[in-house]
Amino acid sequence: MRICDLRQKEVINIKDCKRLGYVCDIEFDRKTGCITQLIVPGTGKICGLFGRDTEYRIPFCRVCQIGPDIILVDIDEGEKPIRDKEK
Repeated sequence: MRICDLRQKEVINIKDCKRLGYVCDIEFDRKTGCITQLIVPGTGKICGLFGRDTEYRIPFCRVCQIGPDIILVDIDEGEKPIRDKEK
């Protein structure tokens, strides 16, 4: 599987069945070449419009399954790693 294939898959949390969005980027370990995190943009500022201030950073160990259309992750609501984007 290629990185561009991951970008076309929607990320869904199996704990609450919420759609988190589509993978926009990944983070990987330079030494091992292994994926460490999936990065999914957060919701838009106003009704999903006008850019985004946050992003979900999901550890790759929390990925349960990668299917043909979706990626299932196991993240608790209070545990969702959200980070403000640098400006």
